[in-house]
Amino acid sequence: MHLPRPSWRSRATWTAVSLSSAAALLFSPLPALADDARPVEGPKVDAALAGAVEDGGEAAFFVVLDDQADLSAARGEKSHGARAKAAYGALREHARDNQRSLTAFLDKEKVGHQDFWIADVVRVEGDAELVAKLAARSDVAGLVKERRYELDEIEQAGPADTVAAAEDAAPEWGIADVKADQVWEQYDNRGEGIVIANVDSGVQFDHPDLVANYRGNKGDGTFAHDYNWYDPSGQCPTSGVPCDNNGHGTHTMGTMVGANGIGVAPGAKWIAAKGCESSSCSDTSLLAAGQWILAPTDSNGLNPKPELAPNIVNNSWGGGHTTFYQDIVEAWNAAGIFEAFAAGNKGNGTTCSTSEAPGSQAPSYGVGAYDSSGKIANFSGFGPSRVDGSMKPNIAAPGVDIRSTWPGSAYNTINGTSMATPHVAGATALLWSSAPSLIGDIDATRAFLNQGARNVDDTHCGGTAEANNVWGEGKLDILASVDKAPHTAVTVSGKVTDKATGAALPGIDVKVTGATTGTRIVSTGSDGSYRVPMDPGTYDFALSGYGYAPKQLTGVELTAGQPLVQDIALDAVASHSVTGTVLDVTGKPLAKATVEVTGIPVDAVRTGTDGTFTLPKVAEGAYTLTVTPTEPVLCNGIARTPLTVDGAETRTVRLPARTDRYGNSCTPATYSWIKGATAVPLSGDEDAKTLQLPFPVRLYGVEYSSASVTTNGLVNFLQPRLGDYINTALPAAEEPNGIVAPFWDDLTLDRRSSVQTATTGKAGGRKFAVVWNQALLVSDNSRVTFEAVFDEATGDVTFQYQSVPGAGSGATVGIEDQSGTDALQYSFEQAVLGNGSAIRIMQGAK
Repeated sequence: MHLPRPSWRSRATWTAVSLSSAAALLFSPLPALADDARPVEGPKVDAALAGAVEDGGEAAFFVVLDDQADLSAARGEKSHGARAKAAYGALREHARDNQRSLTAFLDKEKVGHQDFWIADVVRVEGDAELVAKLAARSDVAGLVKERRYELDEIEQAGPADTVAAAEDAAPEWGIADVKADQVWEQYDNRGEGIVIANVDSGVQFDHPDLVANYRGNKGDGTFAHDYNWYDPSGQCPTSGVPCDNNGHGTHTMGTMVGANGIGVAPGAKWIAAKGCESSSCSDTSLLAAGQWILAPTDSNGLNPKPELAPNIVNNSWGGGHTTFYQDIVEAWNAAGIFEAFAAGNKGNGTTCSTSEAPGSQAPSYGVGAYDSSGKIANFSGFGPSRVDGSMKPNIAAPGVDIRSTWPGSAYNTINGTSMATPHVAGATALLWSSAPSLIGDIDATRAFLNQGARNVDDTHCGGTAEANNVWGEGKLDILASVDKAPHTAVTVSGKVTDKATGAALPGIDVKVTGATTGTRIVSTGSDGSYRVPMDPGTYDFALSGYGYAPKQLTGVELTAGQPLVQDIALDAVASHSVTGTVLDVTGKPLAKATVEVTGIPVDAVRTGTDGTFTLPKVAEGAYTLTVTPTEPVLCNGIARTPLTVDGAETRTVRLPARTDRYGNSCTPATYSWIKGATAVPLSGDEDAKTLQLPFPVRLYGVEYSSASVTTNGLVNFLQPRLGDYINTALPAAEEPNGIVAPFWDDLTLDRRSSVQTATTGKAGGRKFAVVWNQALLVSDNSRVTFEAVFDEATGDVTFQYQSVPGAGSGATVGIEDQSGTDALQYSFEQAVLGNGSAIRIMQGAK
């Protein structure tokens, strides 16, 4: 459903209590919400933020703007990809226009900010003075403190185990109770062609019962995590590779798509966003994850492709009684993405209005939990909603003694509405795969789920025997829903084989595209078979897989009531060697760089001391040759170049300059020392002074006329943080932010030390140097002399090193943006700086 835009009185709580105290992912029963936890109404500044900035305090908070993008055009699109693209475009354009005045003000005030487009909010950090200035602005609807919430302990129903079920094992009780196994048998449908996501604690992508269905699985032993995995929390140990440091996300994903009787829709594909750091979720990570669901990006958060958005997203988390996440839910719905939310674990078996947001919000499809005896779980949240009075939950599903996948290739049996919700998400995949005409039609889909549900008469919290505030529409029955749905789909199935040998070919992608229905992709199984239900119409089929020539079938007519069996044989292609040389950003041979052909089962190789490499034979085809420098990376970026193999290939690859998201880059420079002339009155161990700059200096698109210089080797364009002696890797959300760091370390200035400035050249071509002379390293009492030189003509900044003990092995070198979310780090505690060396950081343009 699409509700009218809430007034500010309702929006004032949008993130006022984003999750209830001590609850984010909903594992187990929680105590009832205290009366004093009700959302603050009226003032622009919520009570939590007001308290945090009292007596000189500072806090991270969200600036909420009272406006909404027009998503009507997205709702009118027919295909999944077109809807997602239209929604993304409208949201991005609206945020860019509506936030322009606010962000210009923040830039002028030297306040770092993180801007979101899926909701009209901007994250900042500041004190009472900043809060007062923002509250006075007419375009600001409210100011809401950011929160982080600890998880309750898991309510363990049984010990974790490592016993994998056999392929013919009976399904788990919840799978059988919602009759998913009967849909498999009667409709020969397991969710093929549908993509499910979760916003959760992550997923063990290579779990034996999940790996085959991961959309990033190339089917040949390799994985492509871009657009299939996102970690805005930054908690996974290997950047860009999925992880789950809690277990909850792996468990919910297993209930949706797990193999061997674990999951409701074992034929569906899955992707995931880690919106929770581990045992807690931050507002920032949840918002970033919500954006990624609508417009997946590569693992660096760049190059969004909304056409790769999932069909369904599971959210087994929530808390409080607010409108938090409502903008995101409405954006997903407009894009045709079905969302399911846990109703919450604050119930006690009797008390009403215990369901939690976002599952208790009217636009969300909230899910309650029951046990194997058919009784409502004593922790399951009841309605009516304290947010808007709507009936909650919408439906109920199995949520007690739910056994599913667990990190470590294990299994765990636990309780919670978190466990009930993925039953509904998986069931929706079965419904949409069986009835493709429903894909993206949120209202019709909810109606069929509701109509199929088994009524339970419990009206003690209001409602009727057919729909009440304990069970919602009743117990999920996906067989009944599929029975009631339109049976117009035509099933296309077949087997893909090697034309010469007749051998079955697993892992071949079968892409089916129609003019109005968009694209669905399935992969062949271990026996080479595939199956995909489609609406009647005309389609093009494209088959592709490593080692085989692509094959196209165009104008395939699918007629209602006439299943199509289409066996396809592919031609194997020849293989050839790929050799070459890798050069660094300066054009010199680079040793130990990793060279690989992305996404194929050919082992990567390392370059030799002369930069040369030889890959084993690579099958003919069009690929991407990827070259990654080994640590220390310094100014070397990753090279991704097209590679067409149609014979023996030789390539010379010069690495590009490494860039941050904004587009800043760096390169070694010619050393040309500028001697300091004017003393900066700094002394001692922790000191900072603000200087007026001789010309405007830009940092991440913001122009500054002044900057602060600190004893610890920093130029800070925001407010300096005394006590910044502990240097960190960049970027880091913690202060200091908005910095230029030629040599950030614990330094002190004694009688032999000084900080000076100097300006050279004429107007338009001036250079301004900040020079640290003989600064004392606290760690070993050695001395370092270095400088940062700002160039008026180019906007670049050059770091120069006259004398660097230990080659900078304890320092951070680089620049960071004003919000601590983007940075170009040259080095962090690496011995890579030399006496008489220079590094130029060149301005980008986002």
